[in-house]
Amino acid sequence: MPRSASVSECMHRSPITISEHASIAEAVKVIVDNKLTGITVTDNAGVVVGVLSEIDCLKAILNSIYNDGDPDHRLVSEFMTRSLNTCSPEDSIVEVAQSMLETQQRRRPVLEDGKLVGQVSSGNVLWALMEYSRRKA
Repeated sequence: MPRSASVSECMHRSPITISEHASIAEAVKVIVDNKLTGITVTDNAGVVVGVLSEIDCLKAILNSIYNDGDPDHRLVSEFMTRSLNTCSPEDSIVEVAQSMLETQQRRRPVLEDGKLVGQVSSGNVLWALMEYSRRKA
């Protein structure tokens, strides 16, 4: 794949984020309302500290149901994935796709100089790879 096929070509430039201190109920509303598969989690300073997937939310809701809890009182920080796999706008789409397959994580916060500048999902990468294969044909 040519060097020009980079994350910057397919990433969302203004990703929706949520605070690690938000409730799971708030997170579910944001995810559902925006038709997302997950969301980037930030701390009070806006630093990326994790990601929260639909699966993480399912775990949280089931946990609340089984333990007579209330999703409005369970925090994103309790259920988010903290082991971050990030990428930069210059990273190769192919390398990001391979990493997604290896880690089974469908999204990557895109960081530049430590700042969140976007998010790329497996759907974004899939689209970019299809576009590349069409150009090649």
